[in-house]
Amino acid sequence: MKKNSLTAIIVVAVIAIIAIWGVGVYNKCITAEENVETSWAQVENQYQRRADLIPNLVNTVKGYAAHEQSTLEAVVAARAQATAITLDASNITEDQLQAFQEAQSQLSGALSRLLAVSEAYPDLKANQNFLELQQQLEGTENRITVARNTFNEQAKAYNVLIRRFPANLVAGICGFDKKPYFAAEAGAEKAPTVEF
Repeated sequence: MKKNSLTAIIVVAVIAIIAIWGVGVYNKCITAEENVETSWAQVENQYQRRADLIPNLVNTVKGYAAHEQSTLEAVVAARAQATAITLDASNITEDQLQAFQEAQSQLSGALSRLLAVSEAYPDLKANQNFLELQQQLEGTENRITVARNTFNEQAKAYNVLIRRFPANLVAGICGFDKKPYFAAEAGAEKAPTVEF
């Protein structure tokens, strides 16, 4: 009888150790996934900040460069498209992230054209509102880069956690999926051509 109860105690102890280990791994996966989602929220926050600055920038330029209407309309349209795309960080896919990046790239291109237009208007370049908005926009672009890098770091930590053995067993059972990364835009490896 003692042998059976000792065996039962050992089996219960092993099951308890495995259960405790599984709960610990599960909690690590949850924490890592929350870190990814929090860092994604910061990416969205910075893109929203940029989107919020754009109407003020467009209105400031509009007063000086009324005949540049097509450039202004392109910026407004690109902003509308970029803000229309929202992603759920818990279910983000490569395709969704790519569509989001493409919309943001179109907005960046439209903003670049708008800022290039400002070069033709010395009074606009000297306007304090425009200068402040331009500085805020530059600062926001830097914040976007930092937020995207943080997101990639958190996604990497999460992906490594859920793919490493033996944690991948718990991650697989509990449905933790790999998160995508922000990637460089196509053609980013080439230096831009500057022509005067």
